[in-house]
This record gives sequence, C-alpha cells and structure tokens, in this order.
Amino acid sequence: MRHLNMPSFALARQSLHDTMSRVGWPPSVIFDAELALCELLANAWRHGETPAPIVQIISIDHLLRVSVSDESSVIPAAKAPDLLAESGRGLQLVEGLTDRWGVDPQKRGKSVWFELRAAS
Repeated sequence: MRHLNMPSFALARQSLHDTMSRVGWPPSVIFDAELALCELLANAWRHGETPAPIVQIISIDHLLRVSVSDESSVIPAAKAPDLLAESGRGLQLVEGLTDRWGVDPQKRGKSVWFELRAAS
C-alpha cells in the first residue's frame, strides 16, 4: 500500500504503473488504470479545494484499489454532459475503464476510488 501526496500527474501515474507492473497486470489494463487515475486527479484539482490530493494505491491478491482524497465534501456523480460540452465526461470514463468506482465521505472531504480485478 502506498500513500502519496502527489504534486504531479506524472509521479502518480508512474507509481501506479510500477505497482501494477510488479504484480503482473497486462499493459492495456495498466494504461486504463493510469487514465482513470488521471481523471480522478483532474477532478480533485479542479473541484477538490486542495492543492495536493492524496493518492492511495492498494494491490492485494487480484484486486487493485486506487483512491484520490481531497478536502471538498461535494460528492461527484457521473452525468450525461451536453453533447457540445468540453468537459464533464471524466466519471463516465472512469466507469467504463474500471470494474467499479465510488465515493467515501471523510471527516474532512472525500475519497473517490476505483477498483480493478485481475482475471483469474
């Protein structure tokens, strides 16, 4: 398990990539997880009221759980954006790339997470 206070997308992606590579996840799944992580980070920086979201990466057996915590108490929800909107599709992307995702309210803020299960 890693707790990271990440100032950049690159460091967060590299840490996730290293963790997943060490336990043998396929490159295509690693890419999907990196993209989902970047979406959560972008949302945290844009809406999360904190300059440095905390990233947690947990890999146990065949389960990967990645969470991004920020200080906003606003619970995000996937919604259908206007067809011409330039943003608003991030959580739909996370939903499509991962096995499941969710939000855990915290004492201060929230943690948005996703999970992937390795094919057994």
